[in-house]
Amino acid sequence: MAVVGGLAAAALAAVVLDRLLLDARASCGLTLSITTHLTTPHGRRPGMAEPIVEVSNLRKTYGEKVAVDDVSFTVEPGEIFGILGPNGAGKTTTVETLAGLRHADSGTVRVLGIDTQRDPEAVRDLLGVQLQEAALHDKITVGEALRLFASFYADPADPAELLDLLDLTRHEDVQFARLSGGQKQRLSIALALVGNPRIAILDELTTGLDPQARRATWDLVERVRDTGVTILLVTHFMDEAERLCDRLVVIDGGRVVAEGTPAGLVDGLEDDRTVVVRFAPDDAARAAAVLTDLAERHPDVHDASDAGTLGEIAVTGSRRVLFAVVPALAGADLVPDDVRTVSKSLEDVFLAVTGRRYDPQAGDALVEGARS
Repeated sequence: MAVVGGLAAAALAAVVLDRLLLDARASCGLTLSITTHLTTPHGRRPGMAEPIVEVSNLRKTYGEKVAVDDVSFTVEPGEIFGILGPNGAGKTTTVETLAGLRHADSGTVRVLGIDTQRDPEAVRDLLGVQLQEAALHDKITVGEALRLFASFYADPADPAELLDLLDLTRHEDVQFARLSGGQKQRLSIALALVGNPRIAILDELTTGLDPQARRATWDLVERVRDTGVTILLVTHFMDEAERLCDRLVVIDGGRVVAEGTPAGLVDGLEDDRTVVVRFAPDDAARAAAVLTDLAERHPDVHDASDAGTLGEIAVTGSRRVLFAVVPALAGADLVPDDVRTVSKSLEDVFLAVTGRRYDPQAGDALVEGARS
């Protein structure tokens, strides 16, 4: 058992508290930067440009099934706007209707002021669409595909420049069937951009890619945005939306259940904070008892439970939970091997608004969870 004297315990408390306060100060700084951004009732900040996309009260059914139910949102020029939700939520139907590929039962969609339901042809050249499955012949090469698609447009992008932008130059003569998953996705992005669109719709861009290919693809999406293209990113990956999106809507069951910036949505959750402490096996049981007792008697500590890893205990409480945990451990002469704070994420937002938890280990599968 790790036991220290009073002075050593005080020193330990000071060191651990200092580490935790760094996280707390960073969190507070983030909160302030978010809450000082004033918005209009439609989520737009004063002085922003007119939306490049406006979706109002969109509804689409297939027989008895309601795929999209009263969906509304706006997209600002030059941003990456996310449409986030599980498979079957209505994300793809929404963007296909936006692109004029499907006709809505009711509601309006405007792209640069053009009603896509009344005049879908007028917006075709404004949009570049990368759908979930690439449908190219196995024998066509990267360069041939780009030149073929470029021939469909009056003012196409330079295929050579797209090859360079998307790191495909050295694969120009490689047949589609011989490309890796990440290379196929980069080609899909290139084909979506070859018509010089104002807006690119990227649908489930990184599904099936390994972690390294996913991160490389995220970097490319940001490079495309930096060229001035507005991006609609359809995804069921919470981490992808947090990394890339300036703003997003969360869709579940065909309805918008949350809307805002990733940081703003997370910051809007209840103020609970979580501290995870790890102990050597000999100390874990006593530490659990100390922290469980703390949760029962201290107003700033709401719960202490097994964190899922041997020797780790998760302590949840108010913003001042940091100030309760450290003195309690020091007072019991307990020295943790590690202390860390756990930040909330879009997964917590999804749980809060749907009552169901997203399981990243099972793709986009959802398991029942308690509403927070």
